[in-house]
Amino acid sequence: MSDRAPGAGETGIARLLAIMARLRDPKQGCPWDLEQDFASIAKHTLEEAYEVEDAIRSGDMRALEDELGDLLLQVVFHARMAEETGQFDFDAVAHAISEKLVRRHPGIFSGAEIATAEQQVASWEAIKAQERAAKQSAAGAAPKSALDDVPLALPALTRAAKLLRRAERAGLGDLAPATPANADDAQLDERALGDALLALVARAQQAGLDAEEALRAANARMLERARARPK
Repeated sequence: MSDRAPGAGETGIARLLAIMARLRDPKQGCPWDLEQDFASIAKHTLEEAYEVEDAIRSGDMRALEDELGDLLLQVVFHARMAEETGQFDFDAVAHAISEKLVRRHPGIFSGAEIATAEQQVASWEAIKAQERAAKQSAAGAAPKSALDDVPLALPALTRAAKLLRRAERAGLGDLAPATPANADDAQLDERALGDALLALVARAQQAGLDAEEALRAANARMLERARARPK
């Protein structure tokens, strides 16, 4: 194997895949890259996704280009590790998401009548439900609720909002606890606090508000007040 890095004459993705393969080469690869596994890389994947969001919020397109590259590296890294054990490769990942996009957009690719964004969301959720049922049937698994595949790794506030949206679409809108009538007088423990927070997220969604954005804005206001205090 050559000691030189894959050349710039290759297409961008082909070069990136070749570089990743070289970094993971058992004999000539990078010691750090070779030590990694799916679990150790997962935290970096999450961090890069947040950095993409930060670049978007700042409106810095150069930073966004850079951060999207870092996030793409995470996909390539995971795909390379899977390829090494014969599970799947990057091309399979790209093919799978392409098939999913076609399947979940019947209004574009299958001639279905879908005229609005709301109708597309409803269609998307219905198709996802069918896919979940098919996976469970193929695996011989017991039926799960419509909420089971909401990722555990999401921040708790974001996950609460997603669980509530999913519950509403599944006709389970009564799952959220009601806000205690005398919340200020209630004995505060972890369970009571959790139920109160979940109830607030539900109220926010009923009002058309984003709880995550509201808390983010409140954090920003607190930071502004701290900066305004005399040092």
